Amino acid sequence: MEYKVTVATGTSEYSGTNNYIYVTLVGERGESERTVLDNPGLDFRRGAVDDYTVKSSADLGPLILVRLEKQKYWVEDNWFCRYVKVSVPGQRCSYTFPCYRWLVGDKVVVELREEYTMNHWKEDWFFGYQFLNGSNPRMITKCKELPSNFPVTGDMVQSSLIPTTTLKEELKEGNIFLVDYAIMDGIPANVIRDRIQHIASPLCLLYEHPEKGLIPIAIQLGQKPDKDTPIFLPSDPPLAWLLAKMWVRHSEFQVFQLLSHLLRTHLVVEVICVSTLRQLPAVHPIYKLLTPHLRYTLEINCRGRTQLLSMDGIFKKVVSTGGDGLLILAQREYKVLTYRSLQPKFDFLDRGVTKLKDYFYRDHSMMLWNVIQNFVSGIVSLYYKSDSEVEQDSELQAWIHDVAVEGFVDVPHFGLASELKTKEELITLLSVAIFTSTAQHAATNNGQFDWCAWVPNTPCTMRHPPPTDKDAVTMGMIMDTLPDISQSCVEMAITWHLGRAQPDAIPMGQYVEQYFTEPAALRVIDKFRKELKELEEQIIAQNEGLELQYLYLCPSRVENSITI
Repeated sequence: MEYKVTVATGTSEYSGTNNYIYVTLVGERGESERTVLDNPGLDFRRGAVDDYTVKSSADLGPLILVRLEKQKYWVEDNWFCRYVKVSVPGQRCSYTFPCYRWLVGDKVVVELREEYTMNHWKEDWFFGYQFLNGSNPRMITKCKELPSNFPVTGDMVQSSLIPTTTLKEELKEGNIFLVDYAIMDGIPANVIRDRIQHIASPLCLLYEHPEKGLIPIAIQLGQKPDKDTPIFLPSDPPLAWLLAKMWVRHSEFQVFQLLSHLLRTHLVVEVICVSTLRQLPAVHPIYKLLTPHLRYTLEINCRGRTQLLSMDGIFKKVVSTGGDGLLILAQREYKVLTYRSLQPKFDFLDRGVTKLKDYFYRDHSMMLWNVIQNFVSGIVSLYYKSDSEVEQDSELQAWIHDVAVEGFVDVPHFGLASELKTKEELITLLSVAIFTSTAQHAATNNGQFDWCAWVPNTPCTMRHPPPTDKDAVTMGMIMDTLPDISQSCVEMAITWHLGRAQPDAIPMGQYVEQYFTEPAALRVIDKFRKELKELEEQIIAQNEGLELQYLYLCPSRVENSITI
């Protein structure tokens, strides 16, 4: 097979490059040859749109991504790529992969995906899918009874259900789900360039349709129902329903960035990190176990505080909860944080979502949790033969006391004891620490550019208040409500920067520094790596043939620690 590859270089000054550029096409059935892009004369000049031929020994099937690589020629020369377009001669299908970024450094690799979100963001099934497998997959809960402040009636949603059932029956069958953003209620809105931004606290009711999948069937944009807070329905005017979904997605941006991502991964792991450095000597086996999974976390958290969250940081400039709002929001979540919710098995049980279909985040999380727990159990069992040895380890007891009493101070219902009495308790806590710093962080962080780059799908701020009249919604109102061009550009830039693969990333289970030297421990690590490789193969096999693949928890794509 021969593919025509069109590469567009940026039009700004210094966008071109004289470095080597390589491309690899990746499809559902395999990869093309790694091909250097080289035509007679100068390639990749400023503003150029160049065509190349890339060969493959067989049909690659539907293309998934394009892998671009830049390597130094004589001197390092940065390059700005606008997009890559791929077409098959003789066929009508073509694929466009937006890039719009600088490739900086030698041997730099980027992977470009067709902007799937841009093509499907208006569709109800795609809106529902993101609650399962987007950047905030921990909010959805089974709805057994409608909240008193969300007065949805059966007649309102009947047209969204299959004809032979009712809302009451579907509630009883466990097919109705709720996402409630009550935590957003009353959060003070940011002021950006002397203009007040706006925040909502929506409730969203969803139905697991036997044919369409998880779809929204009702949205209320505030916690107090009244004439100015109507319930939006799929049967409403299309623009009104679309804007209601945008408001839900706007709340998603705030919650996933500040709570699911920052607080529940970065800051939780920071507690473990500080206590480990304070209380465990470098020769302690638990120190050796944890340290690779704490690499760079304190450093990136300090940078996040100064560059993202501070009063002159990026959130203050473009996000509706920037400034005082994000602090209040984080404090609210901190007060209700529980140790139990950090354990995936209990999280899914407590939310009633163990049987929800196509919940790939849940399935892959549980598989990774089991592999991590087996690994931790193997290491712990080498150094602690009995529960009494755990109890009698004074350094370990000082560590858990520091974690529970100093780290999670003023969390009334966190539920972590300040002493460890059994091996099982130790294994669970260490598994939580490693799972949070690897899999959980990857699930909330790594896909954010995919979901946020098309800004209307997940807007970082809203410039007008929620609509009160369904019939008054116009495209002009929507455009005036969404982030402006400047805010949109910053959202795209920051989500790309945070979600991209880091150039010095260490994949999960790979230990550059060899803290353990004992043969028995090394055998446990080798077994861990083997199980991760088998899990990777299983996840890739599960994704074969899926139009929208979920690969964020492939072990090779999960970093060993929180570094961004």
